[in-house]
Amino acid sequence: MSTGLIIALIVIAAAVLVIAAVLALRTRGPQKGRSLRRRFGPEYDRAVARHDGDTKAAERELAERVERHGSLRERPLEPAQRQQYETRWTAAQERFVESPREAVVEADRLLAELAGARGFPDGGRYEEQLAALSVHHAGHVDGYRRVHRAAHADSVAGTTAGQNGGPGTEEMREAMIEARQLFEELVGPAERHRHRAGRDQQPDQSGKPAESRAHHTPWAFNRRHAKGS
Repeated sequence: MSTGLIIALIVIAAAVLVIAAVLALRTRGPQKGRSLRRRFGPEYDRAVARHDGDTKAAERELAERVERHGSLRERPLEPAQRQQYETRWTAAQERFVESPREAVVEADRLLAELAGARGFPDGGRYEEQLAALSVHHAGHVDGYRRVHRAAHADSVAGTTAGQNGGPGTEEMREAMIEARQLFEELVGPAERHRHRAGRDQQPDQSGKPAESRAHHTPWAFNRRHAKGS
């Protein structure tokens, strides 16, 4: 075999390898994007919006979150801890009637502490904690974001819009409701909530299930009774 033929074969082989690598990268790109979209759901769209529609930049950010926090294992809560957190959340909800702002401040503090207790980064590193939560609780993490933003806004007044650009009572109410979904995911394992759901269907002496009775219990987010802070 002549030297020229050997060189030609080497060049052809190298070209084939380069083309294969390019095709592999092009194929992996869309697959990676679809995987991130499935994993993060609405959080994927929020990341794209923050990057002004640049999907590649958004996917790099989300991929970095997974790399940093994907291996995190959540610690279980002791029954006494769980009860304490649930009691504090109920108190915050009730406080919303008279002081919406104090309620969202307490909810923000409580979520930070609860996430820390479950093994996420400390609440003092809010951005890092939020990023880690988004990897494992992407569907509900925006509630925490909204409560945190409301808790750290300027003092507000009124029931529909805040002064100085701060959130109004209705916005804070919606933030609390959304944040509760993350709270319920963090406060206990799924098995516990399934057990509670089954228990709530058991009727009392009146013949009504507990869940039905609970729906008739007024609580702090009733729009008609919430006052401005």
